[in-house]
Amino acid sequence: MFPSHLLGILSGLTSAVVWGSGDFVGGLAARRIHQFQVVALAALVGAAIFVPFAILLNEPVPSTASLAWSAAAGISGAVGVAAFYRALSTGASAMVAPTAAVVGASIPVLVAGILEGWPGPLQAAGILSGLAGIWLVSRPPTSGRPEGRTEFTLAVLAGAGFAGFFVFISQVQDGVLFGPLIVAKLAALGFAIIVLVGRRQSLPGPAQNPLALMAGILDAGGNLFFFLAQQYTTLAVAAVLSSMYPAATIFLSRMILHERVVRRQGWGVALCLAAVVMIAI
Repeated sequence: MFPSHLLGILSGLTSAVVWGSGDFVGGLAARRIHQFQVVALAALVGAAIFVPFAILLNEPVPSTASLAWSAAAGISGAVGVAAFYRALSTGASAMVAPTAAVVGASIPVLVAGILEGWPGPLQAAGILSGLAGIWLVSRPPTSGRPEGRTEFTLAVLAGAGFAGFFVFISQVQDGVLFGPLIVAKLAALGFAIIVLVGRRQSLPGPAQNPLALMAGILDAGGNLFFFLAQQYTTLAVAAVLSSMYPAATIFLSRMILHERVVRRQGWGVALCLAAVVMIAI
């Protein structure tokens, strides 16, 4: 059997691949409908996926504290995803993606240092290498337009929302898996509906945007693998590995949309790979 730490690393990397694919699909979906409509549909799909598993496995009902942490994680994640889609829609992806990714990884690293203790020298070097790699990988070719304060604020808000999900869901009790994720998805759905009602917008039917449904399936998978990763390894390691999701997004953009990949992104991938090796040792 694999050591638990290696299982955590594999789960974290898997969550990055799945989440990155979901961001690619979700970004396409958000071009057609409001970003909170995408969030609502994705959350609905995620909850529908997790409920049968929770029933089949006969999971115990999570504690009240775990339910509260799960709901907080769901709302934080919903805010992060919505801000991320809104920021990308402005055309400032060259600044938005790296800012959100690094903020989303850095905050859990700091929280983990306080709650779980600081990592050893080699693992710390791996975490720093991973943060640098995330920044380089997620920086696409410059668009030639200056990014403003609004875009930067949205990028930081997106990263903080992602970080909140990482930190809050890691506080859930051991021994439960699908229950907390169901609560997180329902909380995200409820928050998105409140926002849409306030904006006098309706929740579109699933058939109106199949891409949003696919984004929901992939986002649910990313949630699940991150949840597993932080149970098998530390929060800092799980957050950094999961935050390598821009690599998958860029790969799909290159293969499907034929977007150009620049040299610095190749160096970013190399730093991310080096980070995985240093973290795993």
